[in-house]
Amino acid sequence: MRLRAEFWVKGYLRRCTVEGAAAVVVRHGDDDAGAIFIKINRLDGTCLLFGPAPAGLSGAESDRRWLAVLAADGVPESEADGFVAREASFDPDLWLVEVEDRNGRHFLDDGLVGPAC
Repeated sequence: MRLRAEFWVKGYLRRCTVEGAAAVVVRHGDDDAGAIFIKINRLDGTCLLFGPAPAGLSGAESDRRWLAVLAADGVPESEADGFVAREASFDPDLWLVEVEDRNGRHFLDDGLVGPAC
């Protein structure tokens, strides 16, 4: 069974704080099963954006898996914001957590699928 979105987000925020990165919930989605997007703001006008990996991946039924939604090496912040706005227009349960970290640390290492960032 998968951890509720609300609990996962709270744990992720705490992990970011412990690692010295500022993190906030920008958009609060459904507490039980909302899709979670993680925006890593590098504070230089670029960011990384991670979203839920496609359903059906091994282990995804019990653990959250993440995929770089746009370019794995980062995109302009406005591009990421536009993507999230489009997603939110048809998914009102969506969460957005923004992490500010000049080094681009995301703390999703164990859950990444695809190219590592």
